[in-house]
Amino acid sequence: MPLSDPAQEFQRLQKAAHFLKKEIKALPKIGLILGSGLSDAMGKLADEKRIAFAKVPHFPKPTVQGHAGEYVYGKLANKLVLIQRGRVHYYEGYAMHEVAFPVRVMKLLGIETVIITNASGGINSKYRVGEFVLIRDHINLIPDNPLLGKNIEELGPRFPNLLDAYSAKLRALAKKSAKRAKIAVKEGVYCALPGPMYESPAEIQAYKKLGADLVGMSTAPEVIAGRHCGLKILGISVVTNIAAGLDPSTQLTHAEVLETMKRREKDFAKLIHAIVQDL
Repeated sequence: MPLSDPAQEFQRLQKAAHFLKKEIKALPKIGLILGSGLSDAMGKLADEKRIAFAKVPHFPKPTVQGHAGEYVYGKLANKLVLIQRGRVHYYEGYAMHEVAFPVRVMKLLGIETVIITNASGGINSKYRVGEFVLIRDHINLIPDNPLLGKNIEELGPRFPNLLDAYSAKLRALAKKSAKRAKIAVKEGVYCALPGPMYESPAEIQAYKKLGADLVGMSTAPEVIAGRHCGLKILGISVVTNIAAGLDPSTQLTHAEVLETMKRREKDFAKLIHAIVQDL
């Protein structure tokens, strides 16, 4: 459903941001959104404080296993960060302005850089399960987007562009950080789909022809909203499975996604730590 009352939505965002400002000591410049199965990956932060989404006014609540539903505030690599443990999705029945709500709250908190992560299926034949891929661009096939309806002028322009939606400068920094941490990373184009079903083999072949390297059910709406309000964004996918039909022996399940994420937790945390250290 397109946003019909931008003034009312902006008031809701302000109320949520005001609540969080009262809960934390100092405002961070770095935000991190953890995707499926990654809620526990970063462990305990220095001087951390945890705030359940349920306590934040107007905040959407995740309903999917692997999404904890809380903020963690504290120091990572000796820098203040705000970590969003879990997200909501279009397929859960949320309107796009609700999906975008958390990233817009980050903007109102004064956050400047957001690292957005997700679990994805690998289309590119050079990818292997468990690899980390820096998102270079996306193809958004979700039949809705958070900018539909009346524009929230306080956040950004009516017609934003996505020329550098996934910051090239941040990708270059992440590559250097990964090399220093001795963790391999690749680059690719992410295709965002509505879900919740996994794609058919024929669909995967179509997305491959469109230029997609990865498929998933999130991220693009948050990136669109984030760029609209001027955030700098680094996107990171964890390849949790080979996409449908590319490996006849693979049966796609959410349990497989979570298992792969669990197996790569330590290296993921090491990679994020190195990136935050270099920001």
